[in-house]
Amino acid sequence: MILSDFDLRAYLESGRLGVAPLSSEVIRENGLDLRVGEEYCRINVSDRELSVGEDPVEDYYSCGRAGDYLRLEPSTHYLLHTVEYLRMPPELMGFVELRSTFARLGFLMPPTIIDAGFEGQLTVEVLTPPYPVRLRVGARFLHVVFAKVATPAISTYRGKYQGQRGVTLPRW
Repeated sequence: MILSDFDLRAYLESGRLGVAPLSSEVIRENGLDLRVGEEYCRINVSDRELSVGEDPVEDYYSCGRAGDYLRLEPSTHYLLHTVEYLRMPPELMGFVELRSTFARLGFLMPPTIIDAGFEGQLTVEVLTPPYPVRLRVGARFLHVVFAKVATPAISTYRGKYQGQRGVTLPRW
């Protein structure tokens, strides 16, 4: 069952679903819009082979912190994060998508799921359109549709990204 704005408000008011900071403008008809944060990591083009699970990943990224705007290069992969810190209850999960405006501008993002029990800011990968983009930090960028699972998860998320803040690189 997908939650409506009525359901989301009840979850938020009861404290079962945590979103901080929370602005009423992000509560939409059937989900929440999340805002883009100031940290970014550009995924570098390299001929050097990465051994997954073994090599350190830091050399494959150029990371920084934006001022008022993120300046994104054309046709480039970036890791971005949300301003909002989420705390998911065991009976909810989330489907994360780009807001349609950004998809229509040519941004691409792989499917992203928020697991029951996850807590933290989201880190997402995006591919920019084939032209430079100036994106205001704090712009509503992502849309999350929340779904109630048939029964609350017994084994909630306790993975290596629990509690993450800012852009979080891959962890082995």
